[in-house]
Amino acid sequence: MRAVAVSAFGEQPQLMDLPQPEPGPGEVLVRLAAAGLNPVDWKIADGMFGDAKPASFPLVLGTDGAGEVVGIGTGVRRFTVGDAVFGQFQRPEQGGGSYCELAVADENSIAPAARSVTYATSAALPTAGMTAYNLVEETRVSEGLRVLIVGATGGVGTLATQLAHGRGADVIATARPVNADLMMTLGATETVDHTQGPVADQVLARHPEGVDVLLDLTSGPEEFDAMTRAVRDGGTAVSTIGSADADALTEKNLRGFNFANRPSPQLLEILAGQVDAGRLTVLVGREVPLEEAPDALELSRSGRARGKTVLAITG
Repeated sequence: MRAVAVSAFGEQPQLMDLPQPEPGPGEVLVRLAAAGLNPVDWKIADGMFGDAKPASFPLVLGTDGAGEVVGIGTGVRRFTVGDAVFGQFQRPEQGGGSYCELAVADENSIAPAARSVTYATSAALPTAGMTAYNLVEETRVSEGLRVLIVGATGGVGTLATQLAHGRGADVIATARPVNADLMMTLGATETVDHTQGPVADQVLARHPEGVDVLLDLTSGPEEFDAMTRAVRDGGTAVSTIGSADADALTEKNLRGFNFANRPSPQLLEILAGQVDAGRLTVLVGREVPLEEAPDALELSRSGRARGKTVLAITG
């Protein structure tokens, strides 16, 4: 089968011909139609997680995917052959991922795909959607709160904006002018152009009392610390990339933490249900064929990628 994989950490991803995997007990074999690209994919390829993510090689890249069940292992109860599914396929210890034609997943890592959208759209949802959902859940976003989302135009940010708006929050989204209308359509109350000066200063100029919740998806430690100036006394500030300093936040009387995602099949089902109900829009920036995955990963690594990239695998 065709797959994009690396032969060792730090090696250049390549299109390879690899043996078809077989599902073991509690596992499902899926013929993937599409795979979603996430920054964690190239971080795993680069070996950035060290011993925390042991791997076998060749290591197929990719976490998110969507397609049709074509085989099931013993003990599988939730799926049958022919089911349309989506979810997470990253299994580094077994060398498995989603940038391939056939992938194995634990049955508890996938769920029935949304019926109202394409496989490409479903493949863009799992990691970003569960991250966004858990973010608004763990920060207790609710009606009447003012939420600042930094990095709002990315995959997680666009979904978090919609989920926070759905809970009745007023969302301030960072966005360049070209994306301002889009973010307002997705539920933002207002936008802040992060290229026109410090975001915290712009927010405080409009809202001297500050925001209740800061969801920062992009800032490094120094930038995150500066961003917390926009949060009111007793508010909440969270980083998704490990930039929060717990002691510094405590000194400022802020509740805060570095976010760690908690995926689950139940959460995948909730997200698919919201998509089918029309309450959640998944934006796909571009769709490229599987063989262009190495170039797409390089673009993501450079920070120049715009919107969510999906790899088209099979029709």
